[in-house]
Amino acid sequence: MVETIILVDDKDKEIGFEEKAKAHLGNGKLHRSFSIFVFNDKDQLLLQKRSDKKMLWGGFWTNACCSHPLKGETLEKAVHRKLKQEFGFDCPLKEIFTFIYHEKFKDRGAEHEFDHTFVGFYNGEINPNQEEIADWKWIDMKDLRKELQNNAHNYTPWFKIAINRVVEHLSEDSGRIRSFKA
Repeated sequence: MVETIILVDDKDKEIGFEEKAKAHLGNGKLHRSFSIFVFNDKDQLLLQKRSDKKMLWGGFWTNACCSHPLKGETLEKAVHRKLKQEFGFDCPLKEIFTFIYHEKFKDRGAEHEFDHTFVGFYNGEINPNQEEIADWKWIDMKDLRKELQNNAHNYTPWFKIAINRVVEHLSEDSGRIRSFKA
């Protein structure tokens, strides 16, 4: 199935549509995306190792879920659809900020995304989709901090951009997750 994603300007205004693979070729076209960060009651973060089959950043560790709303799909519907598709669960999600980033990946293409960042909390069963996810884990924030200091090259660029802002937001919003600062 060909997925058509939403091209946007630097204010997230819809300006057109493109097949997902084509939007990531060359320098990449700016398009709408989302990143979901899921924590449990132990203040651990759910991470996934992206499948090696992914066009960009296959085999890299990242946040629980990241993807794109499709043509005609709302952002709210897309985040829940994709979380269920990748991890087999859903939870309440709250958008906490947006950012734009642009990163080339070898000679395969680039991410050029207007990223909507969401956070959720979940403590139930995990059922990962092996087509999407090579591995997954819950990680304590102090262990993640060490991991990013020693092995940042194993993580996706959008994850490294967003993680500090996610933690700052949660610390300010709820007083939780104070033990992290990469």
